[in-house]
Formats: sequence, structure tokens, C-alpha cells
Amino acid sequence: MHSNKATIFSQLQRDILRLEGLKPAVTDASKDHKLGPIRFAFPNAHFPLGAIHEFLCQEPEDAAATAGFIGGIISLLIKERATIIWISCKQIIFPPALLSFNLAPEQVIFIQLEKEKQILWAVEEALKCKGLEAVVAEVGDLSFTASRRLQLAVEQSRVTGFILRRNEQNLDTTACVTRWKIVPLPSISIEGLPGVGFPRWDVDLLKVRNGKPAKWKIEWASGKFVPVSDAAVLYSEEEKKTG
Repeated sequence: MHSNKATIFSQLQRDILRLEGLKPAVTDASKDHKLGPIRFAFPNAHFPLGAIHEFLCQEPEDAAATAGFIGGIISLLIKERATIIWISCKQIIFPPALLSFNLAPEQVIFIQLEKEKQILWAVEEALKCKGLEAVVAEVGDLSFTASRRLQLAVEQSRVTGFILRRNEQNLDTTACVTRWKIVPLPSISIEGLPGVGFPRWDVDLLKVRNGKPAKWKIEWASGKFVPVSDAAVLYSEEEKKTG
């Protein structure tokens, strides 16, 4: 009897996620594993693809850090050599920097538009294109109506959308599956190696549908997201290689 109840409950959870637009993940577990502890915040420990993700980034440095974080997510979860569209009124990312996150700049089509309405229209149209894997957009604000239109678009196409939202003053409810706040942290250089160290972020998952909001200090190292507390192990391994 207990086994039957557990089976029914599990099936109900899957049905609810499906009805809310969160279809089963198409990525394998090994890819989600590279998200580190972040993956456990999501239903079934899978990053929600085919959904809209909202990132708050009012300050320029936060926007740049968020762009890098999104680059890491895209490189881990989408198909290899897939096409991405990045839409904005003013490009905040230096395309060659995407190589640091294992994302080739030639995979990304950058589109710059002058008006906010043009950006939202272009984003919605891009999200309807099944030939794309992901769409990134930098916008000033995002209303519930606009976010709902975007979410409905990806539920049909299965394209994943990332919205960088500059205005944090009016944070009404949106239809986005997640809401994040990414803040850059000082990196730590590895002894004996040049450069400034791996990118680090203070990652705050403010909300996630049917998941568990949480906060982490995360570093991008060895092609994956690593908790800062575990970074010392990687540094030690790198030092042994160069020693």
C-alpha cells in the first residue's frame, strides 16, 4: 500500500510539472552534474530547459557577471555547436570572453536594437524558432504579461530563454520559472599560474517553480560550477601539475 501511494504521489508531481510547462529534461544526468550543488534546487535535480529564466542585474558589473554565469549554463546544457541569439540595446559582453566558459563566439548571433518594445518583440519571435537552443535578452523591465507571452512561446518551441533585467525597482510577479541575482566575487589566483583566477559569483536563486530557493558561492573551474569551499582542492591539483 505504501509503495502504491509513493508511486501515485510521484506521478502527480510529474503531471503538475508537465501542466506548468516543465517537461522532462532532455539533457543527461552527467551534464546536470556539472552544475554542482545548484542542480538540487530544481525539480528532479534537472535545470529547467524550455523555460524562461529571469536575472536581476541593475549594476553594470552585476550584468557582466550574470552574462558569464549564463554562458556557463548554456555551454553545459545545450547541444554542442548549437545556435544562440543574444538581443540587447547595448552589448555588455565581449564575445571572445565566452571561450572562458567553453562557448564559441561564432555560435552566438548578437542583435542590437534601439527600443525596448523592439527587443521584447524580437525575443518573443526568436523564442518561437525551434532551430535555436537558447535566447538571451537584456531588457529594462519585464511585466507579467510580457513574461507570460515568452513562457508560452518556449513551451511550444522548447527553446530556453534567459532574461537579464536591469530594473529592480518594480519586481512584480512574472511567469518566469526562476529568478536569480548574480553578484561577482573576487577571484583567487593559483600559485605558479598567470592570470587573475577563475570567475566567482555570489549566486542567489530567489525563486524557482516547484523547487527550493537557495544561495551559493560558486566558481567556474575545469569547465563546471564548483562551490568555493571545494575550489582549494582544484587549486591543489593544478599546483601539482605545475610543480
